[in-house]
Amino acid sequence: MNRSTPPRILIATAGFGDGHNTAARGLATALEGQAEPLVVDPCAEGAPWLNNLLREGYRLAITYLPRTWKRIYNGVERRDFSRQRIPLMRPVERAFSLRLDEFDPDLIVSTYPLYPYFVERYVKGGGRARPVVTVVTDSIEINAAWRKAPTDFWLVTDSATKQGLVEQGLPGQKIIETGFPVNPVFDQLHPLESDSDTQPFRILYFPTANRRSFLRTARTILRHEHWPINLTMVLGRNVRRLYRLAREIARDFPGRVHIRGWSRKIPQLLCEHHLVIGKAGGATVHESLAARCPMLIHHLVPGQEEGNLQLLRTIGGGDLADTEASLDSALHDLLTDHTSKWRRQKQNLAGHARPRASKVAADFLLELATGSSTGPHAG
Repeated sequence: MNRSTPPRILIATAGFGDGHNTAARGLATALEGQAEPLVVDPCAEGAPWLNNLLREGYRLAITYLPRTWKRIYNGVERRDFSRQRIPLMRPVERAFSLRLDEFDPDLIVSTYPLYPYFVERYVKGGGRARPVVTVVTDSIEINAAWRKAPTDFWLVTDSATKQGLVEQGLPGQKIIETGFPVNPVFDQLHPLESDSDTQPFRILYFPTANRRSFLRTARTILRHEHWPINLTMVLGRNVRRLYRLAREIARDFPGRVHIRGWSRKIPQLLCEHHLVIGKAGGATVHESLAARCPMLIHHLVPGQEEGNLQLLRTIGGGDLADTEASLDSALHDLLTDHTSKWRRQKQNLAGHARPRASKVAADFLLELATGSSTGPHAG
């Protein structure tokens, strides 16, 4: 590498869940001006039709068939990705190899567990070897696809995740605890403090595509009688499916419901609201931590997201509330006694928030890409 030019860093992601893309974007933003980052999705580039089909199947499974998805997820534990060559994945692997040849990066970063295996085969086939860093986007319960990845370093979200991986035999010096690389803008924002005014109590809600769950959750929130509550719904990719129902809810509770489709202001919204209600994906959980915003989980994907819930519970910053009764009870607990439990959760989160995680991770990547690292010392 010519040291007079910024290092080239290839960041490979995939659209199966929001965590991979969120981490990739956070890293790329943090690297801007110091490196030449390129975010690529080899699954979308190499097999766009198949990628769209699998993504839709993935969303349907985790939303409506969580037990089926858990069996699939657990089945990964028994697979050897270093040898297995699925014919349908060959175009994806070719697209990845082409990107490596064209961009010629100094460092490869993967926010999706399969790509390090592609790199290993690429090098065995005569391609130039580069350092590989795997960004693990889940917490505590880490699938074998991540653990067995042929990588130089794993970047993880928290100390409990690192300790768990060490106990499973991974070398501790290769596991770097950086935090989840959220959008760097979190470090510039000012979340609500634990002594903030809580009337009205502002709740930010990220629904799944399940209409029945959407109606039940929203109405349970708004019917809570012990405290004035305002609700902001961010419909995202479900806007077409849920917008009519959202309008009905807004008419039933006039002046208390705000509807958003897609939003680029999720960090700001999290910092402005008292509570977030969403699924237990890595991105949502860690963005909530960065914003010091307590969280209730209304949808949990078994296996894949159980560690994220465990992390929230360990910190004391949130819990599971996936039924009408448990959600109503959780809101009652948060709002009684002048919202004292909510204030305790805010204080708990203040000690674990990592709004600078993408900057910490980017600094480590830059040292590795330029050969100036004296060892893994990111905190």
